[in-house]
Amino acid sequence: MRYMATYDLMETIRNTNQWLGASALSLASYPAFAMVPNPALQWMAAWGEVTERTFQRMVTKPDWGIHSFTCDDGKDHVVNVETVVEGDFGDLLHFQVMGRETKPRQVLLVAPMSGHYATLLRSTVISLLPDCEVYITDWHNARDIPVSAGKFDIEDYTLYLVDYMRHLGSDTHVIAICQPAPLTLAATAYLAGEEPEAQPRSLTLIGGPIDPDATPTDVTDFGNRVTMGQLEETMIQRVGFKYKGVGRMVYPGLLQLASFMSMNGERHSKAFSDQIQRVMKGEASDHDAHNRFYDEYLAVMDMTAEFYLSTVERIFKNCEIAKNQFTIEGKPVDIGKITTVAVKTVEGANDDISAPGQCVAALDLCTGLPDAKKASHVEPGAGHYGIFAGKSWRNNIRPLVLEFIDANADAPKKPKKSAAKSAKAAG
Repeated sequence: MRYMATYDLMETIRNTNQWLGASALSLASYPAFAMVPNPALQWMAAWGEVTERTFQRMVTKPDWGIHSFTCDDGKDHVVNVETVVEGDFGDLLHFQVMGRETKPRQVLLVAPMSGHYATLLRSTVISLLPDCEVYITDWHNARDIPVSAGKFDIEDYTLYLVDYMRHLGSDTHVIAICQPAPLTLAATAYLAGEEPEAQPRSLTLIGGPIDPDATPTDVTDFGNRVTMGQLEETMIQRVGFKYKGVGRMVYPGLLQLASFMSMNGERHSKAFSDQIQRVMKGEASDHDAHNRFYDEYLAVMDMTAEFYLSTVERIFKNCEIAKNQFTIEGKPVDIGKITTVAVKTVEGANDDISAPGQCVAALDLCTGLPDAKKASHVEPGAGHYGIFAGKSWRNNIRPLVLEFIDANADAPKKPKKSAAKSAKAAG
């Protein structure tokens, strides 16, 4: 019960702050107060508006907001977000552009499951839509998944990716961003061993911790510093009575958000102070730069306890992917079996979450892949967010990724049988 009480206490604090913001805004906006203009009341109303919006967004799943875009024919085409594969813990979505011929490039974006929704990649999706048929993994908030759905750890996550790749077929190019990079590599290796014909054409890994020890960061140091018992005791809670997943053990999104905010506390504090000043002066708007960023950044989701704990233990502490010792249901997954899937890694020179060196380690693990099928890129001046969104992605990385996809668009040639084998088969 103590875990459930803690979860409900966090939700109570969040709800209270949202209510305080709404109350402050309502009180300071009382019409009679306008008879005696007072800067303090203006500040109070601005503080209330920003505070209410801030705490309300923490439990609201953002909308994709991709309703249409202009195609090559100069016309606006409606974008329909359709679910093509449903699952208890995640769905596979397709951004179908109505009235447009199917694009030859079929891309599967593997979104991170690290506290934010897949909508964090909204700008990435928009940038790829003009040139690709875009699919994306849409992971569900663990607080909304009934306990009866069972567990979900990194092995289950990997098998979900296997199912998505199998559904889309071999004429697919996979782009994994951040957290899912090592598990996407494992899913590809799993297919290479179990169902080679279902492997994708190419795999692009962007800013992922393939080998966390290659270049230590605050994130990897934290994983090595604490014990699994400490993590389970301090980070894991049981979903409270308000949600469908009542009773499920989770790593709460609010805790993850607190961790995110603490890494750049001064910058976030200044951003909110500046926003309050802009609201006071009437310079803010519903979709200004601050609100566009924080509406997404503050919207967090819970992860299942088993997924969070197995990620820390097996990916960061034991480095199972980096050592090529990852297993699924006790069966080894050999990354060296990847022999036909072209692999490219992308890193940001200023990435303080998955530092340069962690992701490119994937190329050394692909021992069965010829050098001609390997590529890497380090983006100068780019941080973690910039390598999949923003100017670095749009101007430099995206064109390189599309070029890599086009260079590996053809199906790999099957090895020719030797004369002796052909004669034996004929006999």
